[in-house]
Amino acid sequence: MSYEKVAQVKEQLIIGTKQTLKAIRDGEVTEVVIAVDADQQITNKVSQLAKEMNIPCIQVDSKKKLGKACGIDVGTATVAIKQ
Repeated sequence: MSYEKVAQVKEQLIIGTKQTLKAIRDGEVTEVVIAVDADQQITNKVSQLAKEMNIPCIQVDSKKKLGKACGIDVGTATVAIKQ
């Protein structure tokens, strides 16, 4: 999983931690992407829930680059890819 894949599936993205957590709980997610440079208090909740739900969790190095790959002007800590 890379920034390129995120950029290719823009219409299937859920951007942001709150929305990602909700989508995971609702069973709408196939993969989660987490930025390593984001606050771990925020990202730990997502990675823990993804692990509990057996959803692959991929890490990337930059929340700014992840936001750019999503087509937004700000960084994002987490992104989910919908089914």
